[in-house]
Amino acid sequence: MTETARNPRPRKRTIARRPSTWIAASVVVLSVSLAGCAAATTTESTTTSTSTESTTSTSTSTAESSTSGATTTAETVADTTAAAEAFLATLTDEQREAVLYAYDDETKSTSWSNFPVTFVDRAGLNLADLTDEQKTAALAVLEALLNDEAYDTAVAIMGGDQYLLDYSSTTEDSLGQYYIAFFGDPSETSAWSLQFGGHHLGINADLDGAAGEITFAPTHLGMQPAVYTDADGNEVQTFDAIYTDAFAFFDSLTAEQQATLTSGEVTMCAPGDTCDFDSGSGLTGADLTDEQKQLLLALIANWAGMADDETTAAELAEIEATLDETVIAWSGETTYDMSTGDGISFSISGPNVYIALQAQNGSAGADVEGVSTSGWGHVHSIYRDPTNDYAGSVTQAAASGGTGADPGGNAP
Repeated sequence: MTETARNPRPRKRTIARRPSTWIAASVVVLSVSLAGCAAATTTESTTTSTSTESTTSTSTSTAESSTSGATTTAETVADTTAAAEAFLATLTDEQREAVLYAYDDETKSTSWSNFPVTFVDRAGLNLADLTDEQKTAALAVLEALLNDEAYDTAVAIMGGDQYLLDYSSTTEDSLGQYYIAFFGDPSETSAWSLQFGGHHLGINADLDGAAGEITFAPTHLGMQPAVYTDADGNEVQTFDAIYTDAFAFFDSLTAEQQATLTSGEVTMCAPGDTCDFDSGSGLTGADLTDEQKQLLLALIANWAGMADDETTAAELAEIEATLDETVIAWSGETTYDMSTGDGISFSISGPNVYIALQAQNGSAGADVEGVSTSGWGHVHSIYRDPTNDYAGSVTQAAASGGTGADPGGNAP
């Protein structure tokens, strides 16, 4: 496999890393300033995707990509385990009991969602109930697991939820609440899982040091609003990298390919659903040029490439191996211009990957004057692996059962 296939999108830091202490203060107990946000304005506070030229470059190093400096799966497992143990050391016996579950506990399948926490109970501890020291330690676990770009996205998602809680008309007070849970004891040598999230974020990471594997399937990334101003006065555009990668792929297609893509059926395999991973109809990977395949892999990497370089390379290699059998469908706008239209939806369904992103038609009552909180500005997405959801756990597959969302992915 070529270097470009292994590393379709180099991950570089474009903003200064915010320490966990800042996150604990500004995400969980966030106080943001309200400012007029033009929906189409770009941001410098979250990372953006690289250009097409850098996407296909074979010479760019990604050694600096992960937050802890880890570039291998083993290093990420070790760093995340150490951070988890440090977090556990800050807890009382009662809190430890609440955050720790058996590795195959069925709660793992039923306690994450794209619904607010008032509709679907989350597992573990609510960060709002922790001390500042404990919050900082909890977020350090997430920081150790994710590469810079993924960590910044997670922080931006949480910041957006808190922004809506503070400034929108919503009565849903669960928006500022995020939970952390461990399934299995954190270990460098045996399998365990980290579950972290709230309304627009649901990360399920399975770490197996013995097998040398990390998987994020299934995981939910969502966002609302499209653009907001954080506590430091930075304009945050949470899904700019995803939107940029999506349109880089779309724009690379011929008119005939675009017609096939947009005539297809966008599918949704929701959180909590056992799912038959229906491919639907649309454009297949076999219809793409090598360059177009790399752009598609760059888009997929927003979900499948959330950890270190080695883990990302291994996951994308499996996906690339069956890319010809993968079906891509698209609906909605055909130009990245958030000042018009109602956003985009797409699905990518193949033997080794399932991603669905859908614009939500409505704000769910979270309206802020002058801020996009519907369509472009309210998005849910799901990442799953038909061959390896929950690291292939039969127990978790059996426990799944439609608790996460309706087929359209629309939360109340």
